[in-house]
Amino acid sequence: MPVSPAEVIEPDVIEDVDRPWVTIVWNDPVNLMSYVTYVFMEYFKYDRAKAELLMMDVHEKGRAMVSSGTREEMERDVTAMHGYGLWATMQKDD
Repeated sequence: MPVSPAEVIEPDVIEDVDRPWVTIVWNDPVNLMSYVTYVFMEYFKYDRAKAELLMMDVHEKGRAMVSSGTREEMERDVTAMHGYGLWATMQKDD
């Protein structure tokens, strides 16, 4: 019995839907490391150790993945980071 196109679900599509989104904060020449740490503690409620570790990734590696979740959650986080004056983007998690 033939299957209609609407009944066929490609495996790649399922994997793509299940993959979470991530928020990435990028290094910039403006914000102090102490301020970036403060933002991560204030907004994400990370403890000082985690906030400093992420800040060092931003500083030394040029970026850090600071949160993951649904597209809507990451849009909220990116908007919040922009509100704090940080450069942030979102993408599908690799």
